[in-house]
Amino acid sequence: MGTFPFNCMLSTEADGRIFGLDSQLLFDAGVLAINIFLLFILLSYILFNPVRNMLKKRQDQITATREETAAANEDAKALKDEYELKLKDADKAAEAILAEARKKAIKNEEKIINEAKEEAASIIAQARKEAELEKKKASDDVKKEIVRVATLMAGKMVTVSMDESAQARLIDETLGEIGDNTWLS
Repeated sequence: MGTFPFNCMLSTEADGRIFGLDSQLLFDAGVLAINIFLLFILLSYILFNPVRNMLKKRQDQITATREETAAANEDAKALKDEYELKLKDADKAAEAILAEARKKAIKNEEKIINEAKEEAASIIAQARKEAELEKKKASDDVKKEIVRVATLMAGKMVTVSMDESAQARLIDETLGEIGDNTWLS
């Protein structure tokens, strides 16, 4: 029995018990339990609480980042929708501007054509007036020439006494030189 240094642990011969519970063992076990509990509380404040706080901060940071990302995605989607709407409006506005420009171009084309027609009509009317004036001038010139020729004939008749046949022949020659169209106009 002397092989075990601890007598309190195994005493089978003295009491008949396998495991001897004495007051010292119970006291040591209580002190050990209190020390473990105090060590757990101490480690909890020293190690576990900072780790928990660090994990809580990290979780809060991840949650905040997710919320910011979700808000940024919503803002980006709203901006995208707004820009698409603006692009559609810009396309509509561009089409309206082009349509207005086409209308103005057609109006300007019609205006230019009408002005050209009016100018052409004015030029034609002016040309007709000038032609009429030239015709009157030519007619007046012909009449003046006829009067001059008639005066010459009268002068010749007075100087030469002619008979009626000679006068008729002279008038016919003069008229032949002037032409029948002169008398008809």
